[in-house]
Amino acid sequence: MIRLFAALALPPEIGRALQARQLGIEGARWRPLEALHITLRFFGELRQDVARDLDAELMGVGGRPFAIRLEGAGAFGDGADLNAVWAGVSDSPELRRLAEACETAARRAGLKPEKRTYRPHVTLAYLRHPDPAHVAAWIQANNLLKSPEIAIDRFGLYSSHLGNEVSHYRLEAEYRL
Repeated sequence: MIRLFAALALPPEIGRALQARQLGIEGARWRPLEALHITLRFFGELRQDVARDLDAELMGVGGRPFAIRLEGAGAFGDGADLNAVWAGVSDSPELRRLAEACETAARRAGLKPEKRTYRPHVTLAYLRHPDPAHVAAWIQANNLLKSPEIAIDRFGLYSSHLGNEVSHYRLEAEYRL
């Protein structure tokens, strides 16, 4: 079994700018530079044969290069259930089409449809029982975040290996647009 997801890698300069914002929430597990990405579709634990089928389907994803921009900040969860803080992604029809194409590839490979609404973001930290006031202050301090344009001409299929405190990601395949 292999745990897979499709994602867009961030250029190192964008990642370093995001890392400069990784402070101010006690106990936050801030993501390292190499873990910062925009997920297109999480596929989960797959058998090797299904992973091969998925790879073949993702090879057929078409599209043209496009640009995106990071914009805003927020959190997932409420009150005691706050569990992550993130940088947002400006609305992009091209990005949505790419995420939909990854969803279609997953279904063609035999995976169940994703039930959650796609909300592009970059997870900056995972949280465990944070002080909601600290999270609110962090969001307020970072809600005007706006990156330069990021050129997108490819996406990747990544494996996720769960560790004690952090997941490690490895690029398994790359697909050009």
